Amino acid sequence: MQIVKKRNAEEKGKLVLTIVMSIISLAWVFPVVMVAINSFKKTDYVRGDTTFDLPSGDMFAGFENYTKGMLFGNYPFWKSVVFSVVITVLSVALILICTTMAAWYIARVNSIFCKIVYYTCIFSMVVPFQMVMFTLSKTANTLHLNTPWTIPIIYLGFGAGLAIFMFVGFVKAIPLEIEEAASIDGCGPVRTFFMIVIPMLKPTMVSVGILEIMWVWNDYLLPVLVLDLEKYRTIPIHIQYLKGSYGTVDMGATMALIFMSIVPVVIFYLIFQKQIIKGVAAGAVKG
Repeated sequence: MQIVKKRNAEEKGKLVLTIVMSIISLAWVFPVVMVAINSFKKTDYVRGDTTFDLPSGDMFAGFENYTKGMLFGNYPFWKSVVFSVVITVLSVALILICTTMAAWYIARVNSIFCKIVYYTCIFSMVVPFQMVMFTLSKTANTLHLNTPWTIPIIYLGFGAGLAIFMFVGFVKAIPLEIEEAASIDGCGPVRTFFMIVIPMLKPTMVSVGILEIMWVWNDYLLPVLVLDLEKYRTIPIHIQYLKGSYGTVDMGATMALIFMSIVPVVIFYLIFQKQIIKGVAAGAVKG
């Protein structure tokens, strides 16, 4: 009888938790839904009392906002998409390659130097970007890191903290005997890393990769401080430039481009959400 009561209490607890999490999920999804709805409205109806109304009748603009947003001004939208993709792909690839190597070395070499490097990376996670942005901007200009092909080096510095923290936790959970067996079979450090360690790190690499993609893709402040905005504009910067004379903003076109920038990351996240959960749990709990 007590077992039945206990099961009923657990089921009720799960039901309450499910309801609460569903409400929280709706609160998070609601802004995205509103952006999607307003992207199909004429600009005059985006603000005011009609903000939360569905686009119908005179409000409905069809795909006009999307067309205007992509053709606005003398800087084509496709160039911003290309630069965003280039920066995101190069940054995430650089972060994954460098931090996995560093994490493996830190986890396997028990020295004071490795501990200092590890805790320095952890400390970098709590340093606000605003504290270093002006110095960073000047340094980037001096070292000519103000292009889409060089800014990934800066992203590596800011993204290394979280990545190394997760990778070190996972590497510590990998039995050392596996690497010793590979060494006995004739594998050197490079072959051991790429043939043994990397395949085992796949769940955490997927998690870190997706988190870094979401960060770099949506980042506005670092590119606007570092890049030459006359030549290179990412999608967030392009949206910021959707202004007419006297500072007027085409809200319909803005909503359309914001929605277009959200959709790829959301789809990517939904596809790999299970890997994110597995990777975070593996990297942060094990070891």
